[in-house]
Amino acid sequence: MARRLPDRGRLIDRARPAPFRWNGRALSGFEGDTLASALLANGEVLMGRSFKYHRPRGAVASGAEEPNALAAIGAGAGAVPNTRATTQPLRTGLEAASQNHWPSLEMDVGELNAFAAPLFPAGFYYKTFIHPRQAWKHLFEPVIRNAAGLGRAPDGPDPDRYEYFYATYDVLVAGGGTSGLAAALAAGAAGARVLVVEQSGWWGGRAATDGVTIDGRPAADWAADAVARLSDMPNVTLRLNAQAAGVYDHGYALVAEQAPRPAGASGLRERLWRVRARRIVAATGAIERPLAFAGNDRPGVMLASAVRDYLDLWGVACGERTVLAANNDDGYRTALALNAAGLEVPAILDARDAPAGPLVEAARAAGILIRSGMGVMRALGRKQVSGVEIGRIDGSGRAEDRIACDCVAMAGGWSPVVHLWSHCGGKLLWDDGEALFRPDPDRPPLSHDGAGFVIAAGTAAGRLQAPTAMADAHAAGLRAVEGLGEPVSPSPIPAASPVADAEAEGDLRPVWTSPARMPPKLASKAFLDFQNDVKVADVQLAAREGYESVEHAKRYTTLGMATDQGKTSNIAGLAILAEARGAAIPEVGTTTFRPPYTPLTLGALAGEARGPLFKPVRKTPMDAWHDRHGAHWEPVADWRRPYAFLRDGERVKDAVTREIVTVRERVGMMDASTLGKLLVKGPDAGRFLDLLYTNMMSSLKPGKCRYGLMCTEQGFLFDDGVAARLSEDAFLVHTTTGGADRVHAWMEEWLQTEWWDLKVHVANLTEQYAQIAVAGPKARAVLEKLGGMALDGAALPFLGWAEGELAGIPARVYRISFSGELSFELAVPAGRGQEMWDKVAEAGAEFGIAPYGTEAMHVLRAEKGFIMIGDETDGTVTPLDLGLGWAVSKKKTDFIGKRGMERSDLVRPDRLRLVGLETEDPAEVIPDGAHALEDLREDGRARTAGHVTSTYWSPTLGRSIAMALLERGPERIGEVVRMSNGADAPIPAKIVSPVFFDPDGERQNG
Repeated sequence: MARRLPDRGRLIDRARPAPFRWNGRALSGFEGDTLASALLANGEVLMGRSFKYHRPRGAVASGAEEPNALAAIGAGAGAVPNTRATTQPLRTGLEAASQNHWPSLEMDVGELNAFAAPLFPAGFYYKTFIHPRQAWKHLFEPVIRNAAGLGRAPDGPDPDRYEYFYATYDVLVAGGGTSGLAAALAAGAAGARVLVVEQSGWWGGRAATDGVTIDGRPAADWAADAVARLSDMPNVTLRLNAQAAGVYDHGYALVAEQAPRPAGASGLRERLWRVRARRIVAATGAIERPLAFAGNDRPGVMLASAVRDYLDLWGVACGERTVLAANNDDGYRTALALNAAGLEVPAILDARDAPAGPLVEAARAAGILIRSGMGVMRALGRKQVSGVEIGRIDGSGRAEDRIACDCVAMAGGWSPVVHLWSHCGGKLLWDDGEALFRPDPDRPPLSHDGAGFVIAAGTAAGRLQAPTAMADAHAAGLRAVEGLGEPVSPSPIPAASPVADAEAEGDLRPVWTSPARMPPKLASKAFLDFQNDVKVADVQLAAREGYESVEHAKRYTTLGMATDQGKTSNIAGLAILAEARGAAIPEVGTTTFRPPYTPLTLGALAGEARGPLFKPVRKTPMDAWHDRHGAHWEPVADWRRPYAFLRDGERVKDAVTREIVTVRERVGMMDASTLGKLLVKGPDAGRFLDLLYTNMMSSLKPGKCRYGLMCTEQGFLFDDGVAARLSEDAFLVHTTTGGADRVHAWMEEWLQTEWWDLKVHVANLTEQYAQIAVAGPKARAVLEKLGGMALDGAALPFLGWAEGELAGIPARVYRISFSGELSFELAVPAGRGQEMWDKVAEAGAEFGIAPYGTEAMHVLRAEKGFIMIGDETDGTVTPLDLGLGWAVSKKKTDFIGKRGMERSDLVRPDRLRLVGLETEDPAEVIPDGAHALEDLREDGRARTAGHVTSTYWSPTLGRSIAMALLERGPERIGEVVRMSNGADAPIPAKIVSPVFFDPDGERQNG
């Protein structure tokens, strides 16, 4: 039975008790405990249930690799499910509950699944739910949905806060064990800016628990001194409870930091560091591997290193009688530690035939029985291990003896934590001597300059012995600094390489199952992936059924797909797969390691982007003025824009009509600040835009504007706007309101992945400028009253722009029009947008100026036949479909979408093409999206030949108008078509030109 020992526990503060609740029961631990250590100290060995069979599960590890002991922390809206009890710090008042059971942890009805285990082999879900077909919807799917998932999501808004933190360093050291500290000392002493992060709450890692000495002192003392020296370096930052979760391209890394705080208190819970580091040292250590034998999932069967950790760090005996099953010398350290603590070790079962070495001799000297060539054949017990049946490792699996025990410590060898190395493409080598995959230093993750930017150090590099690990870590820190390409300190003081000493270890025997040739009866009870209940037999079945790729076998069996991502199971699983295939382990390879290293909460990923900040409403500089003057708002992308400006007692429909008439007869002003504004600058800017736009932009002269279209690779139109050439090497590209961020990202993608050799920089200046459209017959007169610039046709012709001052405010004035009227757009610094708006309103008062909103703008542009992205386009429309062939260059050899538009389907004559529609009854407005109904099909339904894209009442024309995409549209002008009207009779409409008003464009010149 697990219990607390009185004279051990380096991390706990016995003067500070920490009462907590577990499944509603009051228990107590100490500050410094983890939830798992506190539970074990209270004799709570059973901590959860497995996913598929609901078998009893206890803690098998002591750190982030834990697959079993998952708990819900907290209550109500602030609860966090699936938290590892082994990494959850104990806090006074902590509320914790076990998961995946009903009605209770001790009595779980789901355990009945274990009796039906033969019906649920690997891949059963691919075969079981096919017939009868009708059962899927009403039986299989509801049952599967109810069974899926672990834990329960909180039922309300999270009261806690999460934040991002951005940082740049020369060197990021991931891991605060002795190897990480040695690497940090080397890099920090050389003057590099260093960030050291450690996922646990203490420095020094396992070295102290393993009895290592460094520079003649116990490892814990050396680590404390190293931390003190690093803390005195102004160029070094240290962070505990901060895990390097992922490494991405170009030295970008995510670090998840847990904020310390009392249990139940709200406030900052997690901080997600977004780090740019020129070099990353992965000093992430290694994970001990379990052994596969029948019943190895019983509570009380644990990793030998974890049993040692609980004893040394938290003063917890995981059992009174512990049997050690090992294939290497390191496990003997656990047996010796238990023996020294006065706990019984009835036997060490060593898979090797003739173990020898200092640790083995020390165990013999302590009187511990060593049974060589032996292993556990079966663990006995139900909710806790009660004994083991043992036999020959090379035998048939027949039990030769039985040993009573309440704990089994498994020492199956160590696997370097290569995840960070692998996240960005680092390759691995198989080491036969140590039976592990280690980073291949000749194939590191590469940065943009072709240099390796991740350096594995110490045990993470496969150096499992302390002396070689420390020397390697020191060298890794120096290599990180050398790789920076320049001295980082004018007079660096080199740090001396630490010298470590530990007992020499003999060779490991790579044994993956016990016995080595496991018979089917035992294989069906020997677990690899404890959380997902994947057994040795499942991997063997996958191989027999043809799933020879490790990635295929992983998905077929779900091996390594639980929340621990196979940290303790993957190596054994692929070794068993290799054996079943008759192949070498390197030939089988490894599964893909993907970030994050351990699961991150959705809160950490979202940061402060929640509630009103989840998708903040963007407002223009004139937003408050609009609000005061009757704006009826509508969302446009992330912005809010005035749909119309309502006067007292006015309906929205009447306000839109008034605004349209004002623009056509006098002058109106519109807030156009939301339009995207992208600065494209560099010697190759013109060439770049020629590749992006369908028409030519490089021939544009400074001081001129040009309307342009952008297409996808398939030739479909996705954005449009006016580009203005500012200088020989700079253009300001206008996009749609909803397109600015999308187009910016699209430009960057092409520059970074395809045209990286072009000398071009793109900056999003959308919010740098306020933009005001002044449109109508009196527009020039209004602006001339402001004074400061010549705006006559000669000085500023259509599609020209000029810079100067209006009313004493710096402004760039464009002569462009989206209404068909004489129109100017004024771009001014955002901070002076409201000032300019007020000046224009004041100058236009005598001409009857009034603001107009987006709906009036839509009607005005439709009267002129101008398209709107998102109305006339839907991702399947080309410029030719819209009659915009004039904007598609026939001279350019290439542009995005050129080949797509030439495909036969996109040039066929019966494509839907843009036309206008006029209803026979001028007062009848066609519904938006209405379909054109053609002849009847065989089933009696009408065939559709197109649809309405935009439809409005036009006060200018005194009738309804619509734009539509119809089959062979322009060829059918003059025909009458029937447009669907819901349940009512179809609406007859005549096909006309989409340009309803001022077809010659005379009004735009005033």
